[in-house]
Amino acid sequence: MSTRDDRARTVRTGSTARRGTGASAPDASAAGAEDRVVIGTVPPAVRLCGLLLVLAGLAGVLAAVPTYLVVGGEELRQVRGVGGALATLLGPAVHLAVGATLLRRAVPKFGLAYAAVAGALAVGELLIELYRGSSSTARPGVEVLAGERVLTSSVQLGAGWVLGVVALVLTVLAGVVGAAAWGRTVMEDRGPLDPIRSVLAGAAVLLGVVAVLSLALPAADVPEQLRIDPATGMRVVVMQEGPQALLERPGLALLGGLLLAGTLLLCAVLAPSLRPRLAAVGGLLAVAVTVLRAGLAGVRDAASSDELVWTVPGAGLVLAGLGLLGLTAVAWRARRTAA
Repeated sequence: MSTRDDRARTVRTGSTARRGTGASAPDASAAGAEDRVVIGTVPPAVRLCGLLLVLAGLAGVLAAVPTYLVVGGEELRQVRGVGGALATLLGPAVHLAVGATLLRRAVPKFGLAYAAVAGALAVGELLIELYRGSSSTARPGVEVLAGERVLTSSVQLGAGWVLGVVALVLTVLAGVVGAAAWGRTVMEDRGPLDPIRSVLAGAAVLLGVVAVLSLALPAADVPEQLRIDPATGMRVVVMQEGPQALLERPGLALLGGLLLAGTLLLCAVLAPSLRPRLAAVGGLLAVAVTVLRAGLAGVRDAASSDELVWTVPGAGLVLAGLGLLGLTAVAWRARRTAA
């Protein structure tokens, strides 16, 4: 009797083990068969982070349509031509795409890393925007806003500015939620990026330094003029007042510029070290999008105004942004052949 019970118990145990093995195998391969990405616990906060990113993207898209600011009686809009649309809508479009992946809980640490880095960078941008809309008239000066060279003698808020600030606030909140959900989210791989992490980190630091140095000067500036002195007949260089550099602005703008520069360099250092591989991809993507947006804004300003020319720092921002996108692509393509 006991022998029959033991046999029956053995058969039931073996069949249960086979069913358990068959049920767990698709989970390991569904997330990525090439580098064996395994996704475990995904807390509800991941979807909340994705929802905040999607809302930030929608607010950023809507901000491009109405009036941005009214400066000195002149209405400014962020989108003027194809260059303006690309510079304005690049960030919101990426927010929407990454937020959608978090709502589906697909590769969650990719989206969480993107949200955390984008939220950290958005803090400095938010302070700069608050300065433009609230206290830039306290010390009037020449600024380049939405591709126009203006004097900030009087500033009135437009719906585009309000929606842009809402988008930045939602991005910061998404970053906070993403950082809080990071430790409770389980996602691992076989370490396909480990052999080249040090190379990626070195290249990212170099490009981050180039981006920070380029941000310290205007991406589009007023050129110097050569004029003939009527008294002496000699050619003289006449300096014109150009837009204020990032670190020349007072108050909230100066604090925002310092935070943006420091956070950019810090995120460029930390992003390649994130695990798993797709988390490093998300972190690098957020840094690349921020730098490239700043560079494209300089191209837009120079192309839309006859008074402005594209500067070397502006070109440095574009090159640094493209270089960071290249590093993102390298991290995305890194694979380790399954044994």
